[in-house]
Amino acid sequence: QVQLVESGGGSVQSGGSLSLSCVYSGLSFSTECMGWFRQTPGGEREGIASIDSDGSERYSDSVQGRFTISRDNAKNTLYLQMNNLKPDDTAMYYCAAGWTGGNWYRAEQFLIWGQGTQVTVSS
Repeated sequence: QVQLVESGGGSVQSGGSLSLSCVYSGLSFSTECMGWFRQTPGGEREGIASIDSDGSERYSDSVQGRFTISRDNAKNTLYLQMNNLKPDDTAMYYCAAGWTGGNWYRAEQFLIWGQGTQVTVSS
């Protein structure tokens, strides 16, 4: 059974950077489309970035140009480099696997989730 474990969250001031990691336990990481999502209390889980098995990247408008998704198939690890962070980026961040197809930014298209890591950006 695939498990995902995120790390790297924390508190940072506006304009700062953080790097998130997600370790995938399983045999199929290199073939998976992986995603990063975030969610605020009372809000919907929002897709912010995804990366295909061939390395193709996609981003939401809200993070385009500031965040970079990447993967290391040798380490079964997904990354999210976040630069120029803003208070609006404050959320719980989740990585996702088990994409079923369809729109990558929709949470219901992913079947497997990590426990999340909190990112807090102060002004």
